Amino acid sequence: MIKLDITTLTYEQLAKVIDHSLLRPELTEEDVLEGCALAARYHTATVCVKPCHVRLAAEALKDSDVLVSTVIGFPHGSNLTAIKVAEAEQAMANGAVELDMVLNIGQLRSGKLDYVREDIKAVCDAAHARNAKVKVIFENAYLTDEEKIAACKLADAAGADWVKTSTGFAPGGATLDDLRLMRANVSDHVQVKAAGGVRTLPAMLDVIEAGVTRCGATATAKILDDFQARQEGKAADGSDPTPGEY
Repeated sequence: MIKLDITTLTYEQLAKVIDHSLLRPELTEEDVLEGCALAARYHTATVCVKPCHVRLAAEALKDSDVLVSTVIGFPHGSNLTAIKVAEAEQAMANGAVELDMVLNIGQLRSGKLDYVREDIKAVCDAAHARNAKVKVIFENAYLTDEEKIAACKLADAAGADWVKTSTGFAPGGATLDDLRLMRANVSDHVQVKAAGGVRTLPAMLDVIEAGVTRCGATATAKILDDFQARQEGKAADGSDPTPGEY
């Protein structure tokens, strides 16, 4: 199991926890290019863009160390499996190497567990055939703890590389309780991603402490600037950091 230690965490390690999120529906191509430039400047793990922007982001980041991720079946997970696979194939052809797919929330809540597992597996199989990775989004705001545990087991069995809390567009996002529950209910080789509501350095460090290795963020610059200031012995506003604070 990958486990990051916040007491020895470096700037480079923290930056590679972040998927810089560029998923808001109103974003223009100019907005996406600005977001890609920010991600490259801060050396994040990926930019996570809408499928229509994968090619644009891949071209913008081709000379950087930032990968391109995108979303599949977003945001409700209710596309037919064949459509999710086709979307995944097109995204990878356009340059995406990580796919954040939404499981079929309604089918999970209906108890159609075989359907949910095979839906996830189809996308994982397509991705792994091209050396891409898959993060399975649960949308925990709509699930009971029992359903979250079931989703963990299904995603694990289907070959997921990560399990992920949420899209960021539901009524709730990542919670520490959910992250600990997810970490406890997947195999060691499956990682956990937080998404939704992680907007500060303390919040980011808290989710890492809970076992997260990747986190979706829009407040990337603030989080990493604050971490760098902390490492340099200054709070973000230039004052001395308060003992006991992140």
